[in-house]
Amino acid sequence: MAKKSSMERVAEAAEAAGLEITILTMPDSTRTAEEAANACKCEVGQIVKSLIFQREDTEEFVLLLVAGDRQADLEAAATVVGGPLTRADAKRVRKETGFAIGGVAPIGHMCPVAVYMDPALLNHEVVWAAAGAPNAVFSVCPAKLKAAVGAAVLA
Repeated sequence: MAKKSSMERVAEAAEAAGLEITILTMPDSTRTAEEAANACKCEVGQIVKSLIFQREDTEEFVLLLVAGDRQADLEAAATVVGGPLTRADAKRVRKETGFAIGGVAPIGHMCPVAVYMDPALLNHEVVWAAAGAPNAVFSVCPAKLKAAVGAAVLA
């Protein structure tokens, strides 16, 4: 059986979670929040940055879903997550989640990942997230995304 592409995993995870999404392949990169906002014709704050970190104490992955116009506050996140966070190794992220940095999606990971969401994302009717490739995105209601991934809201 052929190995599924990252985009196929995202599509299947969305369907399994009851999210109705359409993955769009953009002609240009959507790797950064600014590039994605330009491509999606939306505000930078509507871009979901899917940032993988690891807990320093357990080395477990933690996924922070952060609004494109904001930075991840690792100290504040650590209090919600339960331990200090550090940047995850890109090769390990690729191997274990199936996503390369810059194309990490909020759904479709090959391993279980604890998910935490920036409350600023919930201020929008629609947000745009990476769909498993540096130029692939999908739009979704942020409350539905939060429910689908079981995200805790960051303080």
